[in-house]
Amino acid sequence: MRHNVKGRKLNRTPAHRKMLYRNLVTSLFKHERIQTTVPKAKEARIVAEKLITKAKKGDLHSRRLAARKVNEPAILQKLFAEIGPRYADRSGGYTRIMRMGPRKGDNAEIAILELVDGNPKPKVTDTLKRKRARKILLAEEKAEAQAALEEVSEEKAEAPAEEAAPAEGEEKKED
Repeated sequence: MRHNVKGRKLNRTPAHRKMLYRNLVTSLFKHERIQTTVPKAKEARIVAEKLITKAKKGDLHSRRLAARKVNEPAILQKLFAEIGPRYADRSGGYTRIMRMGPRKGDNAEIAILELVDGNPKPKVTDTLKRKRARKILLAEEKAEAQAALEEVSEEKAEAPAEEAAPAEGEEKKED
């Protein structure tokens, strides 16, 4: 019986498992949404919520403890500067797990782990109307760039002619 035995082994060595959680949590804080298997998401959620609680506290000791679990210094900075204050008035439940169904290759249950109040970039598929509008916009930008390029080339063509002939009252300087 597994009385008081916490955590999942995920068929990995302790060092590999520890690094897996660090990588998952770092990616979660970087992108604010990750896709993984359900058992990995459940374990990463535990680590992520503890780190957000440390970020809410915000002192030096908490930052050093969090630095053990977050691989990138920039992401650690984001955790303490943006994510921690975002959840200052929330007492827990910073993450959400949404089940997506089985993975096509090995039939593993896939889930999305995301921060609750996060603003992840939605993946929007273009409609035909948007594609046409984008093509028109790109064509207009190319036309403007071409016109600007022609103006610059005309200015360059006129500039050497002006420099060659000295202006009135000026004489050519000799070396």
